[in-house]
Amino acid sequence: MKALLLMGCPELPVQTAAALYIANKLNLEGFEVTVAGNKAAISLLLNSDPEKHYIKKVMDLDRCIGALAEKKMEIDLCFVFIHSDSGISYLATVKSLSKAKTVAVIFGKEIEPLIEASGDSVIIAARAVHNPTPLRAQIDGVKSWAALTR
Repeated sequence: MKALLLMGCPELPVQTAAALYIANKLNLEGFEVTVAGNKAAISLLLNSDPEKHYIKKVMDLDRCIGALAEKKMEIDLCFVFIHSDSGISYLATVKSLSKAKTVAVIFGKEIEPLIEASGDSVIIAARAVHNPTPLRAQIDGVKSWAALTR
């Protein structure tokens, strides 16, 4: 099974920690994990995981969207990290280009409007900016990510 973690601007520090944590859980379940993001988001991840224990494959966000649009890339599960309206746009884009089950990972100070805009995606949400613990508690509430793809 293939999972995609789609990251936007790493403006809020909690995003990097949450992405590494989710990647670890997915790896343990046997997923092939790819992370797509802008240059800053990818750089933070790779610097946090220099031996690639958690993040094994990365790609540019725009290239990823292009690959999905051209059907050159197929995924079973997609986590979209959302802390602003642009994250909601990426979520909608993935939903329109892929049949993957989507998970909206919502964080920041004002999460309610983002939750409402996430539609039928699985929602992992917490008021978190610097401290990833509230978001991690929500992530841990899901016992099996593979079960979502069935």
